[in-house]
Amino acid sequence: MPPLETREPKGGESVRPPRRNRVVVGLGSCGVAAGARRVREALDRSLADLGVDVEVGVTGCIGLCHREPLVELESPALGRCLYGDVTEAVVPALVSAHFREERVLSEHLVWRMENDAEVPAILARQERIVLRNCGRIDPGSLEDHLASGGYRALVRVLHEMEPDALIAEIEASGLRGRGGAGFLTGRKWRMARAASGPTKAVLCNADEGDPGAFMDRNIIEGDPFGVLEGMAIAAWAIGASEGFIYVRDEYPLAVKRFERAVVQARESGWLGRGIAGTDFDFDIQVRRGAGAFVCGEETAMIASLEGRRGVPRRRPPYPVEHGLFGWPTVISNVETFTNVPWIIAHGAEAFRRHGTEASPGTKVFSLAGDVRFGGMVEVPMGITLREVLEDIGGGSNTEHPIKAVQIGGPSGGCLPAALFDTPVDYESLAATGAIMGSGGLVAMDASRCMVDIARFFLSFAQNESCGKCTFCRVGTKRLLEMMERVCAGEAVDLEALEALAQQVKQNSVCGLGQTAPNAVLTTLRYFREEYEAHVIRKCCPAGRCRGLITYAIDACLCDRCTTCLRNCASKAIHMNGQVLSLHIDADECDRCGVCLDVCQFGAVSVR
Repeated sequence: MPPLETREPKGGESVRPPRRNRVVVGLGSCGVAAGARRVREALDRSLADLGVDVEVGVTGCIGLCHREPLVELESPALGRCLYGDVTEAVVPALVSAHFREERVLSEHLVWRMENDAEVPAILARQERIVLRNCGRIDPGSLEDHLASGGYRALVRVLHEMEPDALIAEIEASGLRGRGGAGFLTGRKWRMARAASGPTKAVLCNADEGDPGAFMDRNIIEGDPFGVLEGMAIAAWAIGASEGFIYVRDEYPLAVKRFERAVVQARESGWLGRGIAGTDFDFDIQVRRGAGAFVCGEETAMIASLEGRRGVPRRRPPYPVEHGLFGWPTVISNVETFTNVPWIIAHGAEAFRRHGTEASPGTKVFSLAGDVRFGGMVEVPMGITLREVLEDIGGGSNTEHPIKAVQIGGPSGGCLPAALFDTPVDYESLAATGAIMGSGGLVAMDASRCMVDIARFFLSFAQNESCGKCTFCRVGTKRLLEMMERVCAGEAVDLEALEALAQQVKQNSVCGLGQTAPNAVLTTLRYFREEYEAHVIRKCCPAGRCRGLITYAIDACLCDRCTTCLRNCASKAIHMNGQVLSLHIDADECDRCGVCLDVCQFGAVSVR
């Protein structure tokens, strides 16, 4: 199946297939979860009934997760049209309109793909380097990858570039690791090349565990061969013969596509011995993660791959000197490796034309939370948070404005709307107390309690602590206890809370413990008035913290339908038989909020 075209950065190549009848279904995890497999089956039935010769293919996620299931239809008469929110019921009318009646089904049209003026907002501002093939090609087809320019970079490297020249090109590009730390990729490669050892390894960290983050998953599901090619280029640079992919076991579709891609690449000579007619030998094994967030830390990942308990160790030595099985090892994440073939194909200067001087290139983000256009975006470094959230993400999807964004997963930080003009680059975000992280962006509207948000992310980090070091094991537990007391409106010394958070940050062994307090520290810094409301005024301004709210029923608005009574699991709602009115017993109520959700008359309120 030829590539599906999307907007690309300047200098990218676009492949326009000849016109014919064609259907492409988005079968990434987001599409599958929305019912895309059933849509694919309905398409097969409807096309058979219609009796039209139509080529049917699949692709990964193009990034418009909020419009899934997505289906692209192409015909000589109408060209290429992308339709969204396609259900089984819609399929017969869609197929008939496009292939028989030769008209666009406008109520489901997302994009008339030849018309740049109609590009969806979430795509219009993007510059797609990493996501260049996602939503364009069949991720299970090596032929599609080759047709889109795949493996040309590896062939060039093996036949035209010495390892030192290759490393110099990556250094010139300024590519920084996209896994969170932002370490210069070229410098890491040069250190690994200089390290001594008969065997060296390249390890892809695909253990994406941040809540609200799904960048690596979508890249793997949409372009697994791009990751393999980047790993092979890195292996040539440092002299590695062994490659490993440590992929999150909770991503079954990503695991399946990685495993299939490795088999196809091996059978076609892109992995194994004598790659591309050279004496370069390199092979890759796919290993499923152990299910622990801490195994995303590189030394814990190495321990897990070696069959040991996944806990971090102090550095030095660094993995580039003494890594997997004692070999010098380069570890990068999915996004970093996927950048590499593009840089080799287009040059370091082309890469540096995107982004900023200190943070060149683009960054992939997953947009989630209270935002209209949730999904995947790839934007140039240096773009502001406001542009990502409002111009690309469409702003709030609720009646409330966005008041904060959580960036970088539980290890990141929560930034207020007043800082939405902050450029998205490593240095600017670090100055705010947050970090880039792997690239999760969770928008939160004005109805959210930032104290409760910080408690949630701290709870996640505390649960995922490996327990090796005292400050992470005990410190995060004490922090969480203090945060739970704040949420309950109990007296808590906020200065002591902040001091403990700083101690955990400064004294933990690995990145998980060092960044675990970030959510607390940033919300204390930017939303301190909400903490003070909890501990001084004994109220939650957002009405979210269960210990500080009560539910009540307004007799004037109540219809006496008893829906709330029948749905109350704690049996806290009672009927006064004499006046036929409903009331909530505050002592029996567990404040689950179900009564508020099911009331159709607005009679239930939070106080």
